[in-house]
Amino acid sequence: MSLTGTPFLYTLVTLCAVAVVLPLVLWSRVRGPRVVRTVARMLMVLFAQGTAVALVFTMVNNSNQLYDNWGDLLGTSDHVAEAADLGVSGTGGIALEKLPKVRQTFKPAKGPGMRAEGGVLVTQLKGRVSGVHAEVNVWLPPQYHEPAYRNHRFPVVEVLPGYPGSSKAWYGTMDAPQQLAPLMRSGQIEPFIIVSPRTTLLPGKDTGCANIPGKVNADSWLSIDVPKMVMDNFRAKAAPDGWAVAGYSAGAHCAAKLAVAHPDRYRAAVSMSGYNDPSAVPQSLAGRSRALRAANNPYMLLKNAPVPPRVALYMSGQPRDGYEAAMALKQVAKAPTTVNVVFVPKNAGGHTMALWKPQVVPAFRWLTEVMGTQARAGTESGTTPRAPSTAGSRHAELASGTASREDAARKP
Repeated sequence: MSLTGTPFLYTLVTLCAVAVVLPLVLWSRVRGPRVVRTVARMLMVLFAQGTAVALVFTMVNNSNQLYDNWGDLLGTSDHVAEAADLGVSGTGGIALEKLPKVRQTFKPAKGPGMRAEGGVLVTQLKGRVSGVHAEVNVWLPPQYHEPAYRNHRFPVVEVLPGYPGSSKAWYGTMDAPQQLAPLMRSGQIEPFIIVSPRTTLLPGKDTGCANIPGKVNADSWLSIDVPKMVMDNFRAKAAPDGWAVAGYSAGAHCAAKLAVAHPDRYRAAVSMSGYNDPSAVPQSLAGRSRALRAANNPYMLLKNAPVPPRVALYMSGQPRDGYEAAMALKQVAKAPTTVNVVFVPKNAGGHTMALWKPQVVPAFRWLTEVMGTQARAGTESGTTPRAPSTAGSRHAELASGTASREDAARKP
């Protein structure tokens, strides 16, 4: 029975009802010695408490999509077949352009939000470079199957959850397709392909999106294997100009790190409530040593880069939850690197999905400005006409008070 499935939830609801009725009916009817009666009544109380806790946990988990399956929850899910030393480039000396095309079979994904706006496709990918074997979810924009776009290649945003977090979270709890599809139809937001790979690769550990020989090659999984598979199976634009990465919490840290470390693979990154030092998460493997921390800290990577990377960063955060990390990156950034810091006031909410969900539309509007130039040029040349639509657009509430550093300084 699936951890996030409706049958399991209904089973818990039924057990909770039974747990309430049971002592009402049997409390005074228990027979036998006092010890037996006491134990029987204690078991009824524990049964009621246990089912109540399980139901609450399941509802919270389903709402925030923290654990996708029993393996993730129990720490028995391992998606790493091997973790060879792939070197600084993360390729292990493999000529990526010479690798044969990756051909995958996709099926409709199941779960909350996975059928909205055309539905999400899922495949099980065996990473040829990283040695990671895990699922990758793909959502195609409304224009993808329209005849007018049959020769068009679409930009891609790779979206990452926090830790713990499900690869389905951006489609379910974050409602990205439902928020963005109407705006894509009306031409207000670029029609992006949205790709969400699994990031929880080892039981009970946050990989920090790092390559750690002998442990995991999460960086190569996200920045090499997944993009190659998507470009081999869909009409996706090539890297780096056609690719961006976005995330919240631990996924925000990964997004900034991947973009800064690999300007040859990503043009832009969106970071919501992120951090720079991976040791901010106790379970992070990237925070286990000084060398790993430095190699996976976007601030250190940007500060020490011999040539400033050509990447654009959109970073939102609250005081002591992402804002200081974002400002640190802004202060060391040099052209052509750009850092757009969005101050989120404390009264917008805490470190939760309720804070990040309203930021989806503003973030994708920014991505459209940064990455939509080529698409607009294609439209002008007649190769990619925008599809007119009368579909209404549901604007997400902007969680930020300002994107100005000076204004942000005056916020409480």
